[in-house]
Amino acid sequence: MSDSGVCVVTHPLSSAGENATRTLLNILAELGPVSLVTADLPEDSTIREDREVIELTTKGAGDGIVVAAVRFVLNQLRMCDAIRRRPEEVVLFFGATSYLLPILFARSVGKIVLVEPRGDVPLTLQLNWEQRMPNIVAKALSGAVRALERAGFAAADRVVTYTPNMARELGLEPDSANVYPYGARYVDTDEFSVQVPFEERSNVVGFVGRIDEEKGIRELAEVAKQLPEGVTFRFVGDGPLYSWLETELANEIATGDAELAGWVDHSDVPAEFNKMKLLVMPSHPTEGLPTTILEAMACGTPVYATPVAGVPDVVKSQKTGMLMKSRDPQLITRDISELLCQNNLATMSNQSRGLIEDRYSLEEAVKRYRGLLSSVRG
Repeated sequence: MSDSGVCVVTHPLSSAGENATRTLLNILAELGPVSLVTADLPEDSTIREDREVIELTTKGAGDGIVVAAVRFVLNQLRMCDAIRRRPEEVVLFFGATSYLLPILFARSVGKIVLVEPRGDVPLTLQLNWEQRMPNIVAKALSGAVRALERAGFAAADRVVTYTPNMARELGLEPDSANVYPYGARYVDTDEFSVQVPFEERSNVVGFVGRIDEEKGIRELAEVAKQLPEGVTFRFVGDGPLYSWLETELANEIATGDAELAGWVDHSDVPAEFNKMKLLVMPSHPTEGLPTTILEAMACGTPVYATPVAGVPDVVKSQKTGMLMKSRDPQLITRDISELLCQNNLATMSNQSRGLIEDRYSLEEAVKRYRGLLSSVRG
């Protein structure tokens, strides 16, 4: 006998995926019972303490293609069995958009099925696979994953995207009856707030996130070298390119034109945003809507980012920031310099905070998901 709760199903979780999943669970918990079916949950995850967790396996996806494929199939069979045992009437596949077998199984046993992509998974896999195999093979495999994802979209009762533009980039029509394009996460607007008035901040621009190839770190290093005197570029985070970045910017670090904060606890991130006049995020099209952008805006920090997925729905040029036209370091440097000279940058700061309060607080997120669940339950 099903109840009015929601069972969230995810693929093996990385730390970033765990944070996004925790946010979603917090929203759904405001509306009724919620459980999580997942795999490879980090050992120190607090989700186990806060929610009912059904962990299928502690093994990750695997490094080899064959191992990953076998685990992909086995996890789907385990998901089917877990779903069969769950009492919740709604099953929400979060990120696990290519897991077609459990999606179809959930429909067959009378569940309401929601599918919520976190980004462009097939493209993410293709970029990773291209590092280990011929591009043509990587493209073919990612094409197969995309076909599974499209079939999952078609089989679901509703596809949930963070914003309308994210829906369009995934090839979905946001006005379609089976698409709900307002499933963005929320920001803790008490923790992430304006602690340092914008007018009192130094000329610091920065990046917050993983110091890795996919984040455009090499391009940002060039930007840090080219910024005009009196402007400091601050990198917050850790990753494979941290040592390279430290060596590459040794001169700039010595003169104070660049700063490397390293890894900081999430509770210290608001203070980092409050040091900045601008967050620079050359995001790849693999991301749906980076939480970092929302958190920066909650702190009154305008954003300069690539116009991918859901980003253009929150980063509005001359209102809450500016969209990148190119990832070329010279053009990025020029745009940053022009932005810092604009008289309306403080106004952008206020409008950034206002947008988060109006649309991305916990209360607003709960309203959105209440509307979604009401619509699919009839």
